[in-house]
Amino acid sequence: MIHFQGKYRAHGKGGSFAGRSHRFSADGDITALHNSRRKMVVVFIMACMAVLVGRAVDLQVLNKQFLKDQGDMRHVSDVSVSAYRGMIKDRNGAPLAISTPVESIWMNPQELDLAKKDEIRQVEKLLNLSKGKVAELVKGDAHRQFAYIARQISPVVAEQVKALKLTGIYFEREFKRFYPAGEVSAHLVGFTDIDDVGQAGLESGYERSLKGIPGSKRVIRDGQRRIIEDVENIKEPVAGKNLELSIDQRIQYLAYRELQLAVNQHKAKSAALVVLDAKSGEILAAVNQPSFNPNTRKSLKEALYRNRSITDVFEPGSTVKPFVVAAALDGGYVSPNEVFETHGFYQVGSHVVKDVHNYGALDLTGVLKKSSNVAVSQMALRMPPEYFWGIYNKLGFGVAAGSGFPGEASGSMLDYQSWREFDRATLSFGYGVSTSALQLARAYTALADDGILHSVSLLRRDEDVDGQRVFTAKTAKRVRAMMETVLMKDGTAYEGRVDGYSAAGKTGTVKKAGVGGYIEKSYFSVFAGMAPANNPRLIVVVMVDEPSAGQYYGGIVSAPVFSKVMAGALRMLEVAPDQQDNMPILLTRQGS
Repeated sequence: MIHFQGKYRAHGKGGSFAGRSHRFSADGDITALHNSRRKMVVVFIMACMAVLVGRAVDLQVLNKQFLKDQGDMRHVSDVSVSAYRGMIKDRNGAPLAISTPVESIWMNPQELDLAKKDEIRQVEKLLNLSKGKVAELVKGDAHRQFAYIARQISPVVAEQVKALKLTGIYFEREFKRFYPAGEVSAHLVGFTDIDDVGQAGLESGYERSLKGIPGSKRVIRDGQRRIIEDVENIKEPVAGKNLELSIDQRIQYLAYRELQLAVNQHKAKSAALVVLDAKSGEILAAVNQPSFNPNTRKSLKEALYRNRSITDVFEPGSTVKPFVVAAALDGGYVSPNEVFETHGFYQVGSHVVKDVHNYGALDLTGVLKKSSNVAVSQMALRMPPEYFWGIYNKLGFGVAAGSGFPGEASGSMLDYQSWREFDRATLSFGYGVSTSALQLARAYTALADDGILHSVSLLRRDEDVDGQRVFTAKTAKRVRAMMETVLMKDGTAYEGRVDGYSAAGKTGTVKKAGVGGYIEKSYFSVFAGMAPANNPRLIVVVMVDEPSAGQYYGGIVSAPVFSKVMAGALRMLEVAPDQQDNMPILLTRQGS
């Protein structure tokens, strides 16, 4: 019994001790694990804190300028300030192109709330947009932060849109070009695009001086990128330079009106007219038909923008005959009193030169008065090719007139080394050479200013310092007197006489060239003249392309335009009339 109890106790005691010992061991392992985890968390937290502290020190102490720059980039920015585009004025200061302040409206598609349908529809009505246009723009540019809603609207309308206070809609100041003369001077002045950059005419040709230099300023924007304050002007904009033209807008309007009437009356395809100052070479008018309005030019074809008077060429026909007579006189190839037997035709190699009628015997005055192809062909064939070509070249044929207008035509003329006899003959009555209306008007200065050929200018100037002598003064005066008879009763341009003034000129009726040769019943009707004849102040060249109402002779179609424009222009310039009654004086001269 004792043995049993002892054994039991021992066993029990031992068993109890062993169990405790196992429990103590398990508790110790758990405690150690918890301690280990706690240390890891503490170490991780301390490491994160150390990184944050290090980053804070880096940004706020070592590289604090970075944060400042980033903040400035988001709230302070530089914006461009548009420069005022220079005005274009006529010689008397009348505005032909001016810039007016306007507003452009743009939006941030990501900010605009399309749920505000009433306000958005009101914006569309104010801007003459179709219903739903704004929503369409938002969907089309949803990934962007900028899209124009309307460009160049009046400040009054812009204020009405601003009053709606729609989030996401912003305003930008711009300048819009306005042309007070409209279609009257459209081809000459040209126009700018929506960004105020010259696209045609003088707007394009003088873009660099007209556009000015944009400025810049620093502004503060709010969180929605709206400008809330100007900080400083960085650079002031420099306004473009004004352009003062040689054009007299009064004469320009007169020429435009008369040319338009002629085109409508004769159902012509197009027309061009140039008025030139005979003493200075200044271009006082350059008009074309058809025209366009540069203020509302949408859906117009590019061909309408072309300034035909300066950029288009044609064969001048008989308007060059006075130059042939002058060249032959100056070169001694004809005598002042010489008479030519015309017979109505003239054989040149295998070709025949013809006149409209058989004029019989003609002196030099009669050659121009009746416009004889036969007689001038005989003169041309007497002159050496190099000499003949040299006179045409000095007169500016085949060479740009140098007005500075974009796309100015040079015309064309074959080199004399390749001329055949028939080429020389046809050149004497204006075939085989091409010229613009401006080039032809310039060539006439050599007759109008006593033999001096003037350069031309679209900018106002007091005198031409580049004049060059082509003919002697005596010859120029003699040929002018011959040209006066062209406007007599039995001349080719009786309809071109100028009320109150003596005038001299020459007609030209030219078949148009086409594929494979000249086109039947398709003509250029041309007249070139000057007045007063004894001391010319103005030169006017009129070219009407394809008159189709029945009449096509230069003396019937173009000469009347010359008459009206010349008479009106001389009076505008206060040139004193030199004749009270044209007819008796002209008839007296004819019989002398």
